Amino acid sequence: MPDKSHVNNNLDLIPASMINEFSYCPRRCYFQWMEGEYADCADILQGKIMHRRMESEPDKLMEEGLGPINAREIAFTGTEIGVACRIDLLLGDTRNAVPVDYKNGKAPDIPEGAYEPDRVQVCAQGLVLRENGFLCNQGKVFFLKSKKLVDVKFDEPLVQRTRELLDQIREMVSNGEGRIPPPLQSSPKCNRCSMAGICLPDEVNLLRNGERIGLQETEVRKLFPADDSRVPIYVVGQGNTVRKCGDRLEIWSREGKVTDARLLEISQVNLYGGVEITTPATVELMQRGVPVLHFTHGGWFEGICSGHTHKNVLLRIRQFQLAGDGERSLSIARSLVSGKIKNCRTMIMRNDQEAPDELLAGLSRLAEEADKAASPDSLLGIEGAAAEAYFSRFNVFLKSKASEFSFTNRNKRPPRDPVNTILSYLYGILAKELFVTLLAVGLDPYLGFYHQPRYGRPALALDMMEEFRPLIADSAAITLFNKGELNKNDFVKTGIGISIKPEAKRKVVAGYERRIQSEVSHPLFGYSISYRRVLEVQARLLSRHLFGEVADYPAFVTR
Repeated sequence: MPDKSHVNNNLDLIPASMINEFSYCPRRCYFQWMEGEYADCADILQGKIMHRRMESEPDKLMEEGLGPINAREIAFTGTEIGVACRIDLLLGDTRNAVPVDYKNGKAPDIPEGAYEPDRVQVCAQGLVLRENGFLCNQGKVFFLKSKKLVDVKFDEPLVQRTRELLDQIREMVSNGEGRIPPPLQSSPKCNRCSMAGICLPDEVNLLRNGERIGLQETEVRKLFPADDSRVPIYVVGQGNTVRKCGDRLEIWSREGKVTDARLLEISQVNLYGGVEITTPATVELMQRGVPVLHFTHGGWFEGICSGHTHKNVLLRIRQFQLAGDGERSLSIARSLVSGKIKNCRTMIMRNDQEAPDELLAGLSRLAEEADKAASPDSLLGIEGAAAEAYFSRFNVFLKSKASEFSFTNRNKRPPRDPVNTILSYLYGILAKELFVTLLAVGLDPYLGFYHQPRYGRPALALDMMEEFRPLIADSAAITLFNKGELNKNDFVKTGIGISIKPEAKRKVVAGYERRIQSEVSHPLFGYSISYRRVLEVQARLLSRHLFGEVADYPAFVTR
């Protein structure tokens, strides 16, 4: 009878590929298997292409006298050892078997012929084959770039190491939520890791427990890419239709085709005011994980159509637990509001050289009070006082080219002047941006820590918006007015409010995209990334805080 002491039959089968990942980096394994996070990179995509090429080419391995090929891309499960695997190539006959695993890259010049992650993966495949009745004493790893086949003997030390790793993975799983393996410290493995933007190894190490643990800001490695290579699509105006044609998305008006874009280059599709989208286009976008967002004519975010939501249920459980903890929620809210006030103060210093010293000192004092607020109500009062002080100088931000516009105070629902109309419209776009980002990270956009839950209100998106209102939305509005991109003919009075004409909405969206795609130096980590990428980093830092890896949520406060 086989020894079953190392198997917990209540656990899911462990994919053999996850043994490879765990041996390489336990944290990477956790994110991929436990949280469903995954990110491709050039090396991974090239490896997939080479895998497909190997499947379609003649069997070159047979020419080397390795014997008959039993099967390609065959799946096996081993319930005793608790492993599932998909074997690239199976050599041998119905009794003797040799699993072959393809690896992109070159064979390393080491005595073992292959690094441990690759050897334990093929060994796990061999153990599964043994459980299924095959004689299997060795496997092979074929390195695609060097076209070299490396023998892997399933000796006792390798088998024992494979079983140890399986036990460690089960222990990681059984620890449950909040027990994420710590990030590697200053490891070269992180340099080319496709998961670095998800894992944030240097960032978490820098912020862990509020200590720098000897890590200097200059040692935080730059995130790649600095911006998402894909871009949002905005379609404004009733009568437009979005269609799919091959590998492209086409925009049609009543007069004919307006423009198109490659599906591979689209990150989200935003439809404003009665724009239609065909079922084939919707299904294709859902399959690609590209959300479709619907807005009213006035820019109010109404809803989202997306494929399967993020699989990270453990993160959402943790979010709901902390949202029900008044003190923990207040701690996060303090950081958000304090960060917003500090950024408002910076905006005044950048745009108003004659701002009274007492006003700036007052905002600094309010930021300090926000950090110590005793209740949500007192925090709300502090935020209101800071907003009143900030918007009291907003009219000064509007320079000579914006002289035809004036700003007295912040008003909304509906906005009663063009400046407030543009601010509200941009806040709507920014709320949408955070909504999509939070969904992509695995958080529930509707459950916040500062804004109270209300039916249909994306409370967490509004929370995360706070620190970025002045830096992204307000800054985009100021630029649009000061550069003369907007004039009074772009607005129309409707009842008691002011609306934006369709062509002017395109200008506003373009101004927003310019701002959010611009790069900024991260105040904590030193590297330059786009504001859009900053939103993702901040959302992931919030998730790391929810799991206890980072003591406090660090608001983004520009210098």
